[in-house]
Amino acid sequence: MVSSEYERRIGARFATFDQDGNGYIDREDFSVAAKALLAEFGTAARSDKGQDLYAGAEAFWQGMAGIADRDGDQRITREEFVGGAVKRLRDNPDRFAEIARPFLHAALAVADADGDGAATVEDTARVLRVLGVPDDIARVIAAGLDADGDGNVGEAEIVPAFARYFTVPE
Repeated sequence: MVSSEYERRIGARFATFDQDGNGYIDREDFSVAAKALLAEFGTAARSDKGQDLYAGAEAFWQGMAGIADRDGDQRITREEFVGGAVKRLRDNPDRFAEIARPFLHAALAVADADGDGAATVEDTARVLRVLGVPDDIARVIAAGLDADGDGNVGEAEIVPAFARYFTVPE
């Protein structure tokens, strides 16, 4: 039996994906997120980084749809998300990390101003804000992602943290 606290936490995670707030997750939500990130960091959609971000968003959407869109309508309802994606991924967070990795890799590249393979904590907070995380929470989360305390967040830090966040236990 799924607890109400678990349902509440997962519902909040659903809202993170539902960028336009229409009650379901679809391909457009992933495109909206990519477009917003590119605008925030002044990156052209036709640049290599822009194209990589859109490709990562599409791969993320395809992975999510493959595990959660139970009726095949190209939309993931909250019920499909909670009942499908989260329950299936909870047992295999590494699978979720692999679904998210292309998007996260590309998002970090967009936020990586100096090209060293990592984004600053502040730029990571900017990414989180663009994706709908409130400013005060985004700052705390970004600082927490800097596991080695070097002032930067790399793929090795963000991918497992992202998977943990979305595959919470009951």
